[in-house]
Amino acid sequence: MDELQVNGELFDANCDDNYRIFVNQGGTSSGKTYCIMQLLIIIAMETPRQVITVVGEDLPNLKVGALRDTQTIISGSDVLRRWFVENKTDHYFRGFNGSVIEFKSYDSPQDAKSGKRDYLFVNEANGISFEIFWQLQMRTRKKVYVDYNPSARFWVHDKLIGRKDVKLIISDHRGNRFLTEDEHRKIEGIDDAELWRVYARGLTGKISGLVFPDFRIVDEMPPLEDCKLRAYGLDFGYVNDESALEEVRLAHGEIWTDEIIYETGLTNPELSRKFKENNISRRALIIADCAEMKSIAELVNMGWNVVSSVKGADSINAGIDILHRYKWNVTRRSVGIIDNLKKYKWLVNRDGEQLNKPIDKFNHGVDAVRYVALRQLRVRHTGAAKAVVVEV
Repeated sequence: MDELQVNGELFDANCDDNYRIFVNQGGTSSGKTYCIMQLLIIIAMETPRQVITVVGEDLPNLKVGALRDTQTIISGSDVLRRWFVENKTDHYFRGFNGSVIEFKSYDSPQDAKSGKRDYLFVNEANGISFEIFWQLQMRTRKKVYVDYNPSARFWVHDKLIGRKDVKLIISDHRGNRFLTEDEHRKIEGIDDAELWRVYARGLTGKISGLVFPDFRIVDEMPPLEDCKLRAYGLDFGYVNDESALEEVRLAHGEIWTDEIIYETGLTNPELSRKFKENNISRRALIIADCAEMKSIAELVNMGWNVVSSVKGADSINAGIDILHRYKWNVTRRSVGIIDNLKKYKWLVNRDGEQLNKPIDKFNHGVDAVRYVALRQLRVRHTGAAKAVVVEV
């Protein structure tokens, strides 16, 4: 529609026919919500009898966000004012071609089961549970749009980003040509480094002190023909602690991890049975906690190629240092180690100062990968990490 003035790059990014879900992660005043509402208005006009649902945490938030933007867009155009009629009581706009743009909030997943739609827009998605989102998107026939300020990692990062049908669009105020110079300067002038990262650049905020803040969730592991290394890391648990078996590959200069086992209460015979159930080769290299030599010997006697991890002073920090040299990709199904990575932090003393020692919890999956890093990756004196090539 020629009358609408849009931020072309952001608008075009949301019009890609190759994706079903569009994740708009953006800083303050990036124009993401306004842009999505412009797109949905155009869709409502071009295609008769479309049902477009805009969802927020609650109606007060919608009234100062997506609903207000829609009112601004429509009131600024004679064509749009003639086309749409607003029902202020029930919070929807109806076009004369039968299309409806409705604004709703849902209290529970059960509540979200009511009604179907053609298009869904989840505004400020970090205020809405994944269970509600899941029910809504299941009842959406065509496209789904999501936006949020990335103040911290949440379900969008774990459940959506990295999927083949999802497009991630990161925007910030620099791409919004409708802001004044004073508005741009105000945002650029945010003096807190973490707040500037989130609100001036649209990048995901981090829990302070995480040991591995930058891991990435992916749908699948790289093919074996692309891998320089393949091994398994095993951390023993039992009653209260999880046993973790993590497959580790090195491909394209990055570490890739897929979780095979993450369970409590497993004896060594039960671990052996699960190895078989998961089609682990008897020849596969499994690197286990060197503090559990008796368990290692028992698994070896059962026919598994299990070796001990590297001993040595400060082996925990040494392994962490090796892992920090790589980008780390974790498969979406690896829920145990993903939970580890979101909670595994450096210790802090009573004065609030961060120590060079991690906490001794939320680490079973991480430790399993660390065992592989310590034994199968070595670091040159130049600081470059190099894989030890093994048969895959």
